[in-house]
Amino acid sequence: MDEKKLPHHHHEGTESMFDHMPKLEEFIAAAEIFSIMGDSTRLRLFWLLCHCEECVLNLSAMMEMSSPALSHHLKILKNCGLITSRREGKEVYYRSARNPQAEALHLMIEQMAEISCPESR
Repeated sequence: MDEKKLPHHHHEGTESMFDHMPKLEEFIAAAEIFSIMGDSTRLRLFWLLCHCEECVLNLSAMMEMSSPALSHHLKILKNCGLITSRREGKEVYYRSARNPQAEALHLMIEQMAEISCPESR
């Protein structure tokens, strides 16, 4: 690969960062998740699902939202891989995904909001 040059040379090793910088697409993917999580309702819902698995009806009551409004947020969270669902009869249960992105986001929410996890998860 051609060595890339910066217009100004201020620090040793800066130009070598080009070889290690992730592709723009990777930053776009991260920015999309941050954009999705820029909604306090989704942050609150995601945090809740990090601590319990629950159906839409109960989540609606807990979040004080209509089921259709809540379902809209669940779909967005599920499409970006932060939550999962499972069907049991007619009920669909939701919970946070067990992946590094969801776990990091959960920790970040708690640290930024200075809140703690309940005892059981």
